[in-house]
This record gives sequence, structure tokens and C-alpha cells, in this order.
Amino acid sequence: MSRNAEVADRLEEYADLLEAQGVEYKPNTYRRAAENVREHAAAVEGLADDGEDAVAEIDGVGDAIASKIVEYLETGSIAELEEERAKLPVEMDELTAVEGVGPKTVGSLYEALGVQTLDDLEAAAEANEIRAVSGFGATTEQNILDGIAFARQAQERELLGDARPAAEDVLEFLADVDAVERVDVAGSLRRWKPTIGDVDVLAASSDGAAVGDALADWERVDDVLDHGDTKTSVRVDGLRVDLRVVVDGEFGAALQYFTGSKDHNVALRSEAIEQGKKINEYGVFDVSDVEAEPGAETGDGDGQRVGQRLAGESEAAVYDAVGFPWIPPELREDRGELAAARDGDLPDLLAGGDVRGDLHTHTEWSDGVLTVADLVTGAAEFGHDYLCVTDHAEGPGVVADAGLSDADLREQAAEVRRVREDTDITVFHGVEANVDADGNVGAVSDDVLADLDLVVASPHSGLGDGGGDQTDRLIRAVEHPHVDVLGHPSGRLINQRPAMEFDPREVAAAAADAGTALEVNSNPHRLDLWGSAVQAAVEAGATVAVNTDAHSIPELANVEFGVHTARRGWAEAGDVLNVRDADGVREFLHDS
Repeated sequence: MSRNAEVADRLEEYADLLEAQGVEYKPNTYRRAAENVREHAAAVEGLADDGEDAVAEIDGVGDAIASKIVEYLETGSIAELEEERAKLPVEMDELTAVEGVGPKTVGSLYEALGVQTLDDLEAAAEANEIRAVSGFGATTEQNILDGIAFARQAQERELLGDARPAAEDVLEFLADVDAVERVDVAGSLRRWKPTIGDVDVLAASSDGAAVGDALADWERVDDVLDHGDTKTSVRVDGLRVDLRVVVDGEFGAALQYFTGSKDHNVALRSEAIEQGKKINEYGVFDVSDVEAEPGAETGDGDGQRVGQRLAGESEAAVYDAVGFPWIPPELREDRGELAAARDGDLPDLLAGGDVRGDLHTHTEWSDGVLTVADLVTGAAEFGHDYLCVTDHAEGPGVVADAGLSDADLREQAAEVRRVREDTDITVFHGVEANVDADGNVGAVSDDVLADLDLVVASPHSGLGDGGGDQTDRLIRAVEHPHVDVLGHPSGRLINQRPAMEFDPREVAAAAADAGTALEVNSNPHRLDLWGSAVQAAVEAGATVAVNTDAHSIPELANVEFGVHTARRGWAEAGDVLNVRDADGVREFLHDS
């Protein structure tokens, strides 16, 4: 894994500290550079090996920023960043995790009240001190106080998009350790939940000590938290990694057990008990002839290895031993998967290779980083059959000056037509319009909407959970005659902003009736719709679209997260709009 994200985080922190102290223009320069570093295809550390000039070739990275990047990669710190930290000694990330609290707010509250941490912020709000600061008031103070609980909860969970790459690096490392026979991730990460607590890794080996030693000695490990023959915990890139080592014959049972979810495992154990069997992390056992239930588990698990052993080496054998087919990890949430498995009704889940194109992307016309031609070229190289350019229209909640007017969209349409002539993939022209507070799709005239190939309508204002039930708002949007896809319906930003309140079943029913697709936004910060909401869409007969909302070429790969989120919602290939070929998409758009 490259260090691009790590370097980008430092540049963004520098920008936040400058903005908090009232510096103009410069913060945006550093944020733009951070975005481009984060999305750059090549590893920034490799560029740094060739010197500052190579780093400066990244778009938006000038000589001064390139110098800081090289300094950080060589020394682990940036002198000017340390100076700014000393001037403003605040926990910027945790403070700005509170909705409505940006760097300028942090700077003002530090100067006026000495607020440095989330605890300081909470204490100041509870003491009614914030309302007395110039530019604030009682309403702002209450909003800050209301957002602190969500911010605290967010700090305890890591984004799937951050944890998954780190976990794959751990798996790759452990797979090369001689003592390791098999290795896989477990826990919520294997179920592809939007956030995870720790990275759970399971390895099979007859020499657990050697496996634990190898992980503890890995150069990527920042800190060793615990180290033993069967359990080792470390930090890698700030993430806690918990390794458990079992013998190969019990690997399948342990993988099933530690994958969870808890509710799924409880339901499965109940099924086993009715059959006179016992399931635990060591295997499946026939305990019908055991006179009494085994006692409490001993340190080595011997207290649980009671009765005739039926399975344990593989997950498939574990499920088969109690009469079920293997159940994909994404479905293991106790939402009816056991009954479906028993009846032979498990879905044939969507697979990554099924998605043939992306129907929600952005270019430099709004807030993306590429020309239309470059984005299309990147999509073709990625393997897509088609792409839809859907830059932002004008409207509330859109980044200042980033939205397109009717005239802009007509001009862009001409550029899209020119690009079509030089590519082998199909290029659709669309827009991401804004769903206002009343559910209207404003800012773009009906005649322009009618001329576009596809219209994504997304809420960008009035977000969060403070506005009450927004079901009617979203239903009005999906019923709009020109809307083809409802984009990121809840408006949530995971660990930053909660989802709007709405009833997924009602919105799904309306979307099915209107022939409007519901988006599974694959951006790891969104994953919106989420698993249970996708399941509501599938049950209602609504079509879903797995889009990336990509603003750069690397973000096209986020489709992986959208696919697994759709799988968590029981989605099959037939439920997904962009599994169809280009003609199939056109047919849907014509009929909707």
C-alpha cells in the first residue's frame, strides 16, 4: 500500500491549521495538492526517491509543497507543520468531526475559550460559554452539543475503505510466512460493513508462536499491543490488527465463528441445538449422547471439544453439518438468511465483474480533477463498457462555483459529443441535480433535463438527522419525470454526518412504481444506500445502480465497495442497472 493517503492527511492538517488561524488562499492550495496526492496513481514515496522535481510533477504540487512531502517521507515530520501545531495545539480531527465545526470554528473557540479537545468543546457547550463568543449563539451552541455524541461514536470505528487495504497488506504479508497454512480476514471486515472496530485476522498454523513473532517483527507494525502463541495484537498504519492462530483442522469453524455476526451465530447455534449438535470456534460436534452440557470453556478450548466431531476444517462443512449450504459473509446479519438457505432461496449475489459501467462521475467541469476525455480514457482502461458524465448542477449544498448552469450543460454536451468520436466505449451525458428541501429538482430547466441522457438527483442540503422524516422529499424526487437515479439518498457521510431520516421501504416502493433507480454510492465515505436499505429496494422490485461518484480515475475502483454493499442487501445481477449493456441502460432510461 502506498503512502499517498498518509501524506495527503498531513497536507490537509496543515491546511486546516492555516485556515483556523485566518490564513487566506494558501489552505485551498494545500487541499488541492492533498487531493491530487491522494488520488495519484503512482506511490508518492517512489517519486520522492527520484527527488523533489518528480514529486512536483503531481498536478497542484509546487516546489514548496514537494519539498515538504520529501521532508516528511525522509524524516517523518514537517518542520512548518510542527510550528503550526505549536501555535494552535488542538485535536483538529476530533473537533472537526463534530458536524458544523470547521477549522475556523476551532480557531475561534481556541482563541476565545482555550478549547483543544472534544472534552473541552463539550464542557464549554454545557456551560453555555460558546454562545457568548462573537459569531456564535445559543442555536449554534446546541447544534455543537448535539453533534458531539455522534463524533465520539465515529472515533471508535474505522472506514471500510481505510481498513480493507490495510487488511489486504496484512494478509499478503502473512501468506508469505512459512508457518502459515491459510489466512483470511474475519469479523465485520469480512462482512464488508461500512465501518469496523479492529482488523480481525485468522491464520491456520501448527506453530502459532512463529506466526505471532513474524507479525510482531513486521516492519509495517507501529506498536505491539499483545503477543502470544495464539493471539497477537499490533497497530499497522494506526489500525489495530488482532491476529488469532488456530490449527488447520479447526480453521473453517474458527472463520465462521469469528466472522459473525453475533446474531447470525446465535441463530445458527439454535438450529444446531435442535439437532443435538453444538457449534463453536473449534468445530461442529454431535452431543446427542453427551449426558450433560459441557462446562465453561477452558483456556485451550478442550472444554468445548465435546462429543463426536462432525466438521471444522472448512466453513462449507460447518454449515453442511447442520443442514445448510454455505452462506456468503455479507448475508450473515440474521435478516432471514438461514430460512432462505433452508428453503434453497439464497440469492445469486451480484459479483464484481458484473458491473459494466459507471453512471455517476465528475470532471473538472464541476469538482472533479480530469477533463471529460481523460476520465473516459481512464474508464476504458479500467474495463468499463460505458460511462456517464454527471457533473453538479447549480444549487444549494454544492461546492461554491462548482455547479453548472443550463448554458454550461449545453456547452458540455458539445464536448461529450466530441469525446464520443474518439473512444470505443459508450459515453452518456448527464447531470447530478439537487433535490431541494421540498423534493424538487431545481436549478436545471426541464428542457435541458429532457435533452440529457441521464439525470441523477441527489440531496446536498438540509442533511443530517435534524430535519425530521424526509421520506416525502425523496419520494417527490424519484417521481420527477426526468429523474432516472436517486443519488446517495440519505446524504450521509460516514463518521462525519448521520443519514437523513427516511423510510427505505416507502422510497423503494415509489422508485419501483416510477421506474427510478436507487443508487448504491460506492464512495467509502458514503456507501449509501446501505445493506438493509438495498434489501428493501430489492424486495420492492426497485432497480439499484452501483455507482462510484468518482472525481478521479483511482476512485473508479471504489466500485468494489459498492458491489459488496449491494451484496449485503441481497442484490442479484438482475437488480442492478449498470450490469446491463449500454443498450439495456438506454432501454431503462427510455422506459423510466
